[in-house]
Amino acid sequence: MYTTLLTSLEEGIYIITINRPDKLNALNKQVFQDLNRALTEIYTNTEIKSAIITGAGPKAFVAGADISEFSGLSTDESKALAKAGQDTFFRIEQAHKPIIACVNGFALGGGCELAMSCHFRIASDNAKFGQPEVNLGLIPGYGGTQRLVHLIGKGRALELLMSANMIDAPTALQYGLVNYVVTQEELLPKAKYLLDMINTKAPIAVSKCIESVNAVFDETKNGYEVEVNGFGYCFGTTDRLEGTSAFLEKRKAHFTGN
Repeated sequence: MYTTLLTSLEEGIYIITINRPDKLNALNKQVFQDLNRALTEIYTNTEIKSAIITGAGPKAFVAGADISEFSGLSTDESKALAKAGQDTFFRIEQAHKPIIACVNGFALGGGCELAMSCHFRIASDNAKFGQPEVNLGLIPGYGGTQRLVHLIGKGRALELLMSANMIDAPTALQYGLVNYVVTQEELLPKAKYLLDMINTKAPIAVSKCIESVNAVFDETKNGYEVEVNGFGYCFGTTDRLEGTSAFLEKRKAHFTGN
């Protein structure tokens, strides 16, 4: 179905594996095309409740963009390339279903940007994060300068961006870049465990959590207003009636997404 991705659907969890291990899963045009198709599947397939994005092999999540595709680009073409990458990562960030990045090995450049666009990140103990674009005379173009600041703060972000230094998984955990650090063997099971738990919650409420939190970083929106509207929308759902009834009746709620 995809040229550069492996996908599977397991009990409502859609697992997307970027499958270019010989290139350390570097992002090229075909990967972006395939990712966009997979994201459309996430958005539209009602059997999918949540998703995981990871990379094939133990060495790399995604080691960066495929630099060979940069050759010969004009300034306008390079801006269009960056904008297209941003648009794809916005689709991940704004998805109404939770998407976790399972980071195995290197997450550098565009790979770090991809991981940051997911709703949160779990790292294996061999993970390395970095934005080394200044080594190429460039800056991140897929949203990295913005999301890195949001996640770890201005000072630390500027240090990583300007030095091109990599950080290991424990440091990423300390900085707040990742939620958990586990062994490579535990990486996918940990993500599945968390998503299995999230998938039992009211889907509309989960989506409104994502929407409201994203509004914190959107200057065009009043996050408190988005929250009020989301609360009101959830209040009118069948799932809210089920949730409150289950609480009062001291039983487990069974949500339908309505």
